[in-house]
Amino acid sequence: MSLDLLGLVKGYFNNDLIDKAASFLGEDKALVSKGIDSIIPASLLGIIGKAEGGNASSLLNLASTAADSGILSDISGTFMKGGGGIPSFAPSLITGLFGDKFGGLANAVSGFTGLKGSTVSSLFGTVVPVALAALGKYAKDNNTTPGSVSSLLGGMKSSVLGALPSGLNVSQFFSSSSTTASPAPVEEKKSFNPWWLILALVGAGLIFWLAKGCGKGDKPAEATATVVHDTLTKVDSVVITREPAKVKLPTGVELDAYKGGIEDLLVAFLQDPEAKPGKDNWFDFNDLNFKFGTAEINADSRREVDNLVQILKAFPKAKIKIGGYTDNIGDEAANKKLSLERAQAVQKMLQDAGVNPQVEGAEGYGSEFAKYPPSAPEEDRIKDRRVSVSVRGK
Repeated sequence: MSLDLLGLVKGYFNNDLIDKAASFLGEDKALVSKGIDSIIPASLLGIIGKAEGGNASSLLNLASTAADSGILSDISGTFMKGGGGIPSFAPSLITGLFGDKFGGLANAVSGFTGLKGSTVSSLFGTVVPVALAALGKYAKDNNTTPGSVSSLLGGMKSSVLGALPSGLNVSQFFSSSSTTASPAPVEEKKSFNPWWLILALVGAGLIFWLAKGCGKGDKPAEATATVVHDTLTKVDSVVITREPAKVKLPTGVELDAYKGGIEDLLVAFLQDPEAKPGKDNWFDFNDLNFKFGTAEINADSRREVDNLVQILKAFPKAKIKIGGYTDNIGDEAANKKLSLERAQAVQKMLQDAGVNPQVEGAEGYGSEFAKYPPSAPEEDRIKDRRVSVSVRGK
């Protein structure tokens, strides 16, 4: 029997699950339902495109990871604070399918449905792992080869394309082959295991993870600007206008920065004889971005760290500590781990640049000092996600 992945995944998201998701996310049920109807075929196009791009083997690895994760075991507490079922592999599944195109894809869905960007990211983080887990379990139950998986997925392409809501244009986020219907190939005759219907209870297991952000310090410090962003969650575009500025160092080096940005404030602090170092002084990065759910710094957001290197070289007596912070959404243990890894990533960049003796350490504080509740709008919660620098000596 062929695998109707589209119908299967749609069946998992019943009215009860949508009710819980809408309540937890603070969204209208009708909008969440519209989002699910958009995200399911978009996610499946990502899966189909992965197979058609000659990556069926890596696709099966992703599917196997999802199937083996325990995601199918329980979702009863997923849509309430403290709920479980959050796998640590969630971001890698999204990245494995969409790479750096996900932000644009999620933006398109957000604009089409009227859902918040964070909601769209969370729903993608539910649909993608469930669909991959279904595929992975089917492949294991039927000893399906990569070639057979490609045939199975190719055979459902027409129906997946037909399921995209009219007016939702996402073709630019997929390869031309995955958005062009082709004749259904001959499929292997394999028995389908109806056990998959229990996935109807799995939907939201990843919702907390995908809302993650980053960063803070020893005690609350007033944010000087919005700081750390996940590439994946930049669908909530909070536009901040900043005035460019040149910051001149004692060495004669001029830094391209922002007025009131981390370089401007940090240099002023270091040059002020009355300013005392200590754990209460924190300076937030303004444009430091990480790939979603990881501690990998985006290459185009390294400028402020590079500027910090120049500042430390210009003030060789300065000692600093790095702190990472998150907002109040998600599992606190995972938040703290991610915030620590991001603080350490900045620390390593500084050490690699030759200012290791001036960096006293890095610490992740998770949501310990977050000011805003999970229900707060994105423009508020984003202020709780950051990496900061504390001056400990000068």
